[in-house]
Amino acid sequence: MKILIVEDDPVLRNELAVLLRGAGYEPLAAEDFTRTLDVMRESGADLILLDITLPGMSGEALLREFRRTSDTPVIMLTSRTSELDEVLAMSGGADDYIPKPYRPAVLLLRISAVLRRASGSSPAERYRDAEVSAVRGSVIRGERETILTKNEMIVFRTLLSRRGEIVSRDELMTALWDNDEYVNDNALSVNVSRLRAKLAQIGYPDAVATRKKQGYVLL
Repeated sequence: MKILIVEDDPVLRNELAVLLRGAGYEPLAAEDFTRTLDVMRESGADLILLDITLPGMSGEALLREFRRTSDTPVIMLTSRTSELDEVLAMSGGADDYIPKPYRPAVLLLRISAVLRRASGSSPAERYRDAEVSAVRGSVIRGERETILTKNEMIVFRTLLSRRGEIVSRDELMTALWDNDEYVNDNALSVNVSRLRAKLAQIGYPDAVATRKKQGYVLL
């Protein structure tokens, strides 16, 4: 499979190319950043690794334009780590968001997961009358859509996979750790609180119930 690297740092670009080639992919590289969007559209890549900070048009702006004509999977790479940056990337149509410095093994796992989803091997998920889009990182109910951060989506999908059952806090933290996200007990509480608020925005104020000293249940 072909993977296009859109990264203006030549050292990082070469490191990524070596990593991808060693994993059995065919790396391509954008080097002319005066026509980055054209390169993305003409590459024929199966997946694009797109840096957010680029000469000229930003990665976020490029992604928005690219999504007008293509659904090729895109993973954003960035040295910025705020939640707002993640939300902007995912709401713009990114399939995943990975902060630098990334761990090579984790990046390869993320690439594999995104390609697997794009191939259609993962069935669409639903919650009540809403669609859960892991690709967009959102929950869509009619004309309303709420964007979830990566951690919020992991928590939500873990609860969804066992809807109606109590899922312990330890199990949720393990699910996050399995996706290379370290969280403590307080951080989990914050993620659950934000998830509740976002589901309430699309009409599900009662979605996540707390079972004291046990965990949470998705109703």
